[in-house]
Amino acid sequence: MKMHDLNLPDAVDAHFFDTPDDAAVALADAVARHLAERLLIAPRASLVVSGGSTPLPFFKALREKTLDWARIDVLLADERWVPEDDAASNTRLVKENLLQGPAAEANYLSLKQPGDTPADGLAGVEQALAELPLPLDVLILGMGSDGHTASLFPDAPELNEALDTDSTVIVVPMTPPSQAQKRITLTLRALRRAGFTALHLKGDDKLETLKTACSDIAQVKEMPIRAFLKPGLQIYWSA
Repeated sequence: MKMHDLNLPDAVDAHFFDTPDDAAVALADAVARHLAERLLIAPRASLVVSGGSTPLPFFKALREKTLDWARIDVLLADERWVPEDDAASNTRLVKENLLQGPAAEANYLSLKQPGDTPADGLAGVEQALAELPLPLDVLILGMGSDGHTASLFPDAPELNEALDTDSTVIVVPMTPPSQAQKRITLTLRALRRAGFTALHLKGDDKLETLKTACSDIAQVKEMPIRAFLKPGLQIYWSA
């Protein structure tokens, strides 16, 4: 698919790269620049990242950046409700791949707290995020082939609550039948209006999904990524 086939909304910028490493380096440069600029005028900066395999080269590029990491709060956009030593844990992924070297000084805010289920641990998560200011400073999203982002899954019974921007809730337990694990996610209210928002994608299949999402942006519940296809979004894609 060619870039012009996407029919992106106005003021959404796409950056296309030949390799995942090229995209990772460019995205890390942009993120580091925005974090550094924020730290010039604020005591702290927030960085929200996503899990999975696509961001691994980005994590490794970003962690080497010269930043005042001790003043940066790092958290995930969503998390599977599994122990940290589980292979499916995105907390483990972030700690092993991003919070290393200079970035080890960052303050990690975990979405996984004690409790057998996300509902059991919800109060603990809310407490962990109590001092997190909104809007977020930097947000890096991924996207699934069904058009979900974070854990805003189309089939989750809690989706309406997670998408309700009139609510004061910033985290919601999610139990999509399509997924093996229960999850917890930041809500649309928490995720929207970040100072810098990027959608990090890899592969032609994700371009096809993005093309579908762009075709009918108003139908957010069918493909929740549509809530973020708005002016200011930066898309970083690689083959």
